[in-house]
This record gives sequence, structure tokens and C-alpha cells, in this order.
Amino acid sequence: MVRVVFLHPDLGIGGAERLVVDAALALQKKGHYVHFITSHHDTSHCFTETKDGTFPVTVVGDWLPRNIYGKFYALCAYFRMIYAAFYLTFFSGLQPDVVFCDLISVCIPILKLRISNVLFYCHFPDQLLSSPGSFLKSLYRAPLNWFEERSTGQASKIFVNSNFTAQVFKRTFSHIKARPEVLYPSINTDFFEESNPLPLNEVLKRDLLKGSFVFLSINRYERKKNLSLALDALYILKEKLTAEYWDRIHLVMAGGYDSRVTENVEHYTELVDHAKDLELFDKVTFLKSPSDIHKVSLLSNCNCLIYTPPNEHFGIVPLEAMYFGKPVIAVNSGGPTETILDGKTGLLCESTAEAFASAMMRFVVDENLCANYGKAGQRRMKEMFSFKAFAEHLDSVVQSFFKVKGKRK
Repeated sequence: MVRVVFLHPDLGIGGAERLVVDAALALQKKGHYVHFITSHHDTSHCFTETKDGTFPVTVVGDWLPRNIYGKFYALCAYFRMIYAAFYLTFFSGLQPDVVFCDLISVCIPILKLRISNVLFYCHFPDQLLSSPGSFLKSLYRAPLNWFEERSTGQASKIFVNSNFTAQVFKRTFSHIKARPEVLYPSINTDFFEESNPLPLNEVLKRDLLKGSFVFLSINRYERKKNLSLALDALYILKEKLTAEYWDRIHLVMAGGYDSRVTENVEHYTELVDHAKDLELFDKVTFLKSPSDIHKVSLLSNCNCLIYTPPNEHFGIVPLEAMYFGKPVIAVNSGGPTETILDGKTGLLCESTAEAFASAMMRFVVDENLCANYGKAGQRRMKEMFSFKAFAEHLDSVVQSFFKVKGKRK
């Protein structure tokens, strides 16, 4: 048994959080001790496994500011992670054999003062997630970017979530000699298999017509996710379909929503207003941070997933849809080009409303195509992205870090 501590900034709801939770579950199932340390954990806005006792979670430094007068989010996040790293290294008493950290790398030099084995999972270079700004902002970002590269290079092992991210990593961190290893995220299907999906009308709190064709979009309410593309495509789809087909169409937009995050609040309102402007409001249901069982119910009962982010680093939701045998329509860039086989398990499109509407129409008018693509996607998910393979890969890494003679308690 190896003692593994996960150091993660905010255990909320998102792709990065799902990855670390699944990684923790994978290692726990392999017999290792797992503990989470985070700077924020809201039990009303998190994955079930982090609050039901599956593994211990310690929150430190939540009193530190998340921003300064609405600015300096990155700097504050760095300080919060550094504080958590100091706690883990010098005061926690946990004595981990391996630390798994992600998102923010500046904590690595502190961890390495006492902990030899630090694994860093790079979802995407943090500096590329910052939107361009003024000359003053570039001055502010310069030292943060420098620290990000230097600290990332100190990790014992670096993982990335796709070949796409590996290429971006190499271009961005030119001074890091070590090449990252691709570890595709997976999904813990145990919960999916044990859950009994609810009727869709119960989840949506509204009655849909019998035989409705339901498109589903799941993503955080962030502008970079390009969620308005789904609404614009739906508007064009109306012109492509007969009234008989159009009457059956419904779009569900379910997204991670945190009232503390200004962008979540603003963008949700923007999307609702946009649906009203397009006169589509009665055709769309907006959901905020659906529970795990509601998410399973949506994936089980929808007909097709729409995935709108361009250059997505990986994208875990398409895998979830493929597991449930649903075809995926996604932008032809980034991680989805590695998970989706165009013309076999889904359709990869240009990031335009016309292209998405045309793809949507194909599945609406030919439900056999929908079923065939869904079955092929289900096979691909199980063959290429199984949780078993994910768990064995992680287990081999932590075992290589620390080989234990006998079991520890």
C-alpha cells in the first residue's frame, strides 16, 4: 500500500475535479491509501465521493482571498495552493509517499523539500487559459508564467490528458526537457451501472412530447465553452426540419454553476436571454449543476450529445455519452478528435451553427444512424478508455515511485 495525497485547488464540479476523483478511486481500489487536501470544498457543489466518506478531505487556506477587488485571480490561486503545500509538507503529519497535484504547479518546489515523488497532471498550461489583456496584464503574468514552467519541470513525472495537450505543452514549456506522458482520463462506471435513471420529465420538471428527440449539452457555464453555438445551431435546425420533426426537438443545457463565480452567473443569464431572443426558450431547458443521478438520467435518456468547446484539452463528457451509447457532435479540434471517430461514433464539425445544425439534422431524420453510431461509440469507449486500464496505469506509476516491503497501516 502506498500513501497518496491529492493536492487540488477547489474540489467543485468540473472535468479536472472528475479526473482527480476518478484517479483517487482508481488508486483506492488498488489498495492504496488516498487523502485529499484542497483550499475549498463546498459540500453543496461537489462530486458525491468527496462528501460521502469515500476518502478523507482536508480543507486548508479557504480564508485566503480568491481575488483582490475582482482582479489577480491567478496570483491568489497560486498563493492558496502554496499555502496548502506548506501545510501538507510541514504540518499535516500525513507523510505521503506520492503527491498527485494538478492545475497549479507552483506548489511543487515546496512539496519537493520533503517529498521525493510528486506527480503533476497538466490538463492544459495555465498561462494559456488566461485571456489576453493590456501591457500591464502581460507584466503581471510574466513572473507567473516563468514560475509555472520552472515549477512544472521539477515534478517527478508529468502527465497530460491528450496528444493535443502534449503538443501544446511542448510548444509552451520549451525549457522542460522531460516529455509528458499521455494518460487519457476515464470514467468510473460503477456509479453508472449501479444507478437507476429517473424519467426525463422528472429531471427536467416539464413534460415533453412522446417520442421527443433530445439533444444534450453538458458543460460549465463559461464563455470559452461556446455554449451559444448550440442555441444558434438549434435556430438554424428549425429551418431545416418539417414541422413534424421540429415539434419533437428539445435541447437540454446542463452546466456546472457556482454562484461564487461571476462568469457562471453572467453567462447563464446571457444564454437564457439569447434563447429568448431566438424565440427558442420553450425548446430549451437550462439546468444548474445537476446532481450525479440527474446527470446519469440525462445521459441515459437523451438521443445525442452536443459538445461545443473549440480546442478542448480532452473532454470527459463525450466519453460519458459514448458509455451510454449516444452519438456525439463535437468541434473538429482538440481532444475530441482523439476520442470520437468521425463518421463512426459521432460527427466532428467546424465550429459554426450551420455545420452543427446539419449534423443534428442527420441524426433527427435517421434514428438508425443515431443507434448505430451510439453502439460503435460504446464499444470504443470500453476498448480505448476503460476505467480498468486507467487504474492499472496509475497503479504502475505509484508503485514505481515507492516499492513497499510488506503492507503499511
